Amino acid sequence: MLRFFELERIDAVKRNVVERIKDFEEIYEIFRPEKAAEQAERCIQCGDPYCHNGCPLHNFIPHWLRRTAEEDLEFAFNLSNESSPFPEVMGRICPHDRLCEGSCTLNDGYGAITIGSIETFISEEGFKRGLRPRFSEEKCDKKVAIVGAGPAGLSAATFLLREGVDVEIFDRQNRPGGLLTYGIPGFKLDKKVIDRRVKLLEKAGAVFHQNTEVGKDVTFASLVENFDAVFIGVGATKGRRPGINGEDAQGCYLAMEFLVDIQKKLFGEEREHNIEVKGKRVVVIGGGDTAMDCVRTSLREQAASVKCLYRRDAHNMPGSRKEYINAKEEGVEFEFYCSPKEVLKDENGAVIGVEMVKTRLGEPDANGRQRVEEIPGSEFTVPADVVIFALGFDPVSYPFLAENGIETDRWGGIVADENYETTKAGVYAGGDCHRGADLVVTAVRDGREAAKAMVKKFEVQC
Repeated sequence: MLRFFELERIDAVKRNVVERIKDFEEIYEIFRPEKAAEQAERCIQCGDPYCHNGCPLHNFIPHWLRRTAEEDLEFAFNLSNESSPFPEVMGRICPHDRLCEGSCTLNDGYGAITIGSIETFISEEGFKRGLRPRFSEEKCDKKVAIVGAGPAGLSAATFLLREGVDVEIFDRQNRPGGLLTYGIPGFKLDKKVIDRRVKLLEKAGAVFHQNTEVGKDVTFASLVENFDAVFIGVGATKGRRPGINGEDAQGCYLAMEFLVDIQKKLFGEEREHNIEVKGKRVVVIGGGDTAMDCVRTSLREQAASVKCLYRRDAHNMPGSRKEYINAKEEGVEFEFYCSPKEVLKDENGAVIGVEMVKTRLGEPDANGRQRVEEIPGSEFTVPADVVIFALGFDPVSYPFLAENGIETDRWGGIVADENYETTKAGVYAGGDCHRGADLVVTAVRDGREAAKAMVKKFEVQC
């Protein structure tokens, strides 16, 4: 350990940009064992590890880094799975530069430990060598219904199964995984990775009910009646529009409409929108990771041009910096300090462009972030055939919530206490449907903590 003086930070190798934009395969290679051990040896083993504190899951990062450096893969594998339901997923998609790696002591002059790449290596090499996460073989005669097979739901299922609690998962999509399956493109997260985890949960006893919408195909009341507890993890899938003229023009889409539609196309599933961008001028409005997913997907769908418009600058983009860099490498054009005023359309109602106005940063708001001000008289037009709004998400107001006495706040989020229990006893909620649109890792944490709260309550009842 402590070899940061002699070893520089090395990121995982990326596939050649000319080749990677031709398909949806993952762009990062997995570390080889010797490279993972070498990079792990850079860790200085802080007494108060900032990486651990910077991780919403509080993963035992220094400990599995040390074991990786010592080539004790089995210990590293078991420890990385201890606090995380699927570390091979989080190692790929977490914005490490904002969380664990962003908190690393070595950022000051040496370059953070490549935590995400090592986390991915530990799982992939472990699976290759036959290692598997552990689940309880003893059952406690309790069962939980989980609504939604996304990050929060799968996390809750994982930690409940570890305690011997039976779970049944009800999900309206054709395949489990939620955002992980349909919203995050394959070039960031290979779908076989999700399939593998789902199979592990099934082997541990999880029962999946796909194409089953609660409130339509099965009543919520029946879940409450037939299970010892219910966990709601339905995410926040209602996309935001900018509230401008022409936003409903033919060729305007919400980000998740676009990403889900393309993923279903790749799966060969029935599509709702049948969106095609090949040979078209695509404009994406927004600056987060979802916007980067949209621009990079458009390139792979052979759009004639792809432009991203954002009201602040690159430094203030809310997403991961590596995703912005990847998008630039792949040929996305960026235009900063501009905001949409109107979507322009032809006589048939189809998009032909977006009228933008230039912006500047003003005084900070109550949260300390600089306000965005429009510059009068600075309007300009960006030609477009397709416009995608990647402006964030809100929770969906499902009728079964109010019908069953489950309160929501003024933003539509499900109200829950510190134990994730809602206003209806025995019903829990976590993830974006509770806290609003946030990171996958926070949804995963909610699922984990809600599972622990349910288990604790079961123990009291028993």
